[in-house]
Amino acid sequence: MSITRINQFKAAEGKETELFEFLKSLTPYITSSAGCLSYEVLQNSDEPSAFVIIEKWDAIDSHKKSVENFPQEDMLAAMPLFGDAPSGNYYKN
Repeated sequence: MSITRINQFKAAEGKETELFEFLKSLTPYITSSAGCLSYEVLQNSDEPSAFVIIEKWDAIDSHKKSVENFPQEDMLAAMPLFGDAPSGNYYKN
């Protein structure tokens, strides 16, 4: 059974475009990770600073390993783009 991970992000003021581009730039890394079935970045049409990422994985552990292996320096460099701490949950399909 696959799982869906839904992540929510809020851009810092004036950083909407930069955050959107950063989140989309993760596509090759995420989709090439073992167990990734799909990755989609969406921007809220009514609130442009709000974003959702919908990821489908073969298992929760595959997602967790992908996150653990993501280069920390890249994430630290992107921190000024975030207006709030990201959040996310797993959903069973």
